[in-house]
Amino acid sequence: MIETDIVRVLETALLCADEPLALTDLCKLFDDAIDTGDVRRHLATLQLDWNDRGLELVRLSTGWRFQSRPSMQRYLGRLNPEKPPRYSRAVLETLAIIAWRQPVTRGDIEDVRGVTVSTQIVRTLEERGWIEVLGHRDAPGRPALFGTTRQFLDDLGLRTLDELPGLDSSEAESMLDALGLESVGASAT
Repeated sequence: MIETDIVRVLETALLCADEPLALTDLCKLFDDAIDTGDVRRHLATLQLDWNDRGLELVRLSTGWRFQSRPSMQRYLGRLNPEKPPRYSRAVLETLAIIAWRQPVTRGDIEDVRGVTVSTQIVRTLEERGWIEVLGHRDAPGRPALFGTTRQFLDDLGLRTLDELPGLDSSEAESMLDALGLESVGASAT
């Protein structure tokens, strides 16, 4: 198979996929006749081909996908005037604590926030697919340890947690804003 055909197959699969595609899945497109190193090289070529367009090819925690460039969001928002989900300040604070200090228990979160964490806050974050129970602390009551999911990383456009900005930086707030959330009120529950 010639190089242009390989790039075309990769491009088609990535544009048609509903979710990010892992490197192993992309290799399957070619009956494993092409190794992962070659697929990576062709993906880099594809990234360069799309360099001056409204879409970009990005690598996330769960694989590769095409997505609109951030500069296009203001235009795309006009097509779909629906407002993003609204989350309270308490939900966003809880998410930030879990993201930057994981794994944490509900008690750890309450120590940082200074107030009780309601079951609804945890349920909201779990239903959104941003947090999950990673295990249980070896302590009385065996409290659940929460951490973020690959979906959380994908929604932020990150490959690993190491790419999160420092907790005290202004980037941290903009990182949560990148989720398309609109914070409401100053609820402390």
